[in-house]
Amino acid sequence: MTRACFRRLVAEALDSLPPEFRERLDNVAVLVEDVPGEQRKKARKPAPRSAQPRELLMGVFVGTPATSRSVFALPSGPARIVLYQKNIEAVCHSDAEIRREVRLTVIHEIGHYFGMDEDQLRHV
Repeated sequence: MTRACFRRLVAEALDSLPPEFRERLDNVAVLVEDVPGEQRKKARKPAPRSAQPRELLMGVFVGTPATSRSVFALPSGPARIVLYQKNIEAVCHSDAEIRREVRLTVIHEIGHYFGMDEDQLRHV
C-alpha cells in the first residue's frame, strides 16, 4: 500500500472519532513511519508477512498524557502518535484488514493520549 493511501486510512480513523474526543485532541501530531527505530536497527528489511501481531509494535504514543499535564510545566512540543505501516501491513492479509488495524491502533494510542494504560485499553 502506498504511504499516501495509508495516511488516508489514518485520517479516516481520526475523522471517525466521536466529536467529544476529536475536540479534546490538543497539540498532538499523528505520524506514519515504516518501522520503529529498534526494529530498523535489527534488520534492514520489513517484517515477514507471517509475523504475529504480538511480535510487532503497531503504534506508539510519545508524550505526556492529557490527564498528567500541568499548566506549570514548560512546553515540550506536541505529543506524537506514530503508526508503523510495515508492521501493520505484515500482520494483515487484505486492505480491509489494514483499514481495521489502522483504526484499532489509532484508537489505542489515543487512549494512551487520554491517560489510559494497557490494562484499561484491553477492555475497550
